[in-house]
Amino acid sequence: MPTINNKTHRALSVPLPRGKTLHLGPGQTGQITAKAAANPQLLKLAEVGEIEIVGADSRPAAGPRGPKKGRAAAHGYGSGGAIRRSGDR
Repeated sequence: MPTINNKTHRALSVPLPRGKTLHLGPGQTGQITAKAAANPQLLKLAEVGEIEIVGADSRPAAGPRGPKKGRAAAHGYGSGGAIRRSGDR
């Protein structure tokens, strides 16, 4: 998927096809479809130098070898990290 980089020091509203808008803060990036990357309004912003369109995502993706390794996000309440004692003290 192509990635858009905001090269300015201000927030941008990037127009996308089908009347959608991508809001990017200063220096932030966002992903768009390949079809949206060919949008004339988007190409005009890239020509002016306000955004940069990068063709491929440089992050490693989960491929045929399986999902990425690491901790899954915990939902709900955690244990708090304290050791709970029980019994006589």
